[in-house]
Amino acid sequence: MLRGWPLPGPGASKKSRGQAVVIGGAARTPGGVVLGGLAALRVGAGHLQLALADSAAPAVAATFPEAGVLGLEETAGGGVRGRAAAEACSKMVAGADAVLVGPGLDDPEEAQALVEGILDVVPDDAVLVLDAFALGVLAAVEDRVRERGDRVVLTPNADELARLLERDCEPVLDDVVEAAERYSCCVTAQGLVAEGQGRSWRVPLGHPGLATAGSGDVLAGSVVGLVARGATPAQGACWGTYLHAMAGERLASAVGEVGFLARELVDQLPAIVSELG
Repeated sequence: MLRGWPLPGPGASKKSRGQAVVIGGAARTPGGVVLGGLAALRVGAGHLQLALADSAAPAVAATFPEAGVLGLEETAGGGVRGRAAAEACSKMVAGADAVLVGPGLDDPEEAQALVEGILDVVPDDAVLVLDAFALGVLAAVEDRVRERGDRVVLTPNADELARLLERDCEPVLDDVVEAAERYSCCVTAQGLVAEGQGRSWRVPLGHPGLATAGSGDVLAGSVVGLVARGATPAQGACWGTYLHAMAGERLASAVGEVGFLARELVDQLPAIVSELG
């Protein structure tokens, strides 16, 4: 199916391959932003900017030379201060094709302020991908998300999907479809993808080894990188979910059923994209 739904061809310059922004990364958990950004570049995004807690920003900038890095104001506990972060990111977000918010955040109240602030500044034609703590607050800003319609992709794990629906769930396909309809957007969870207009897909792959720290950040980064380079939100979600699952399958064969690392998933992505193309 994916071979019959090809990604936009890569352009001749980094800007024609799309500009992605990843925002998150509290002082204690900057790795989520790094993994998401690496995945975005590995699936073909041309330009990347990261925004994370100020105290962690210099180290990330030194070890990630391919990305622009912005330090964000912190709370006393090292979290990202939400409203101030949204204001600081407004210029980079204004020029982005796709924005990922959530990896590495650790304060629910500040996460809500950040999401609300980003919704004020993200361009209408940009795709907004929400992950991790940014998902836990969506029920409080449901109407704002619905206003953006299919320009939003949610990437919850099972617990985050339950918070989106405000009830316990498995999840099964009906749960993912319900979330997509409730928030009028595209949702990918546990190998299941649905969009608010009624279409849904199941990725017949996946491996227990994917339940490792940082794995969800790789999935979210893959999606934001694909939509930055021109994929539709549903296409980016389907391709990203498949790439993430297939990377896990290959590492399970090469390394073992468990024990491979999220960063190793990232290195598998370019070859799988190439094979599908």
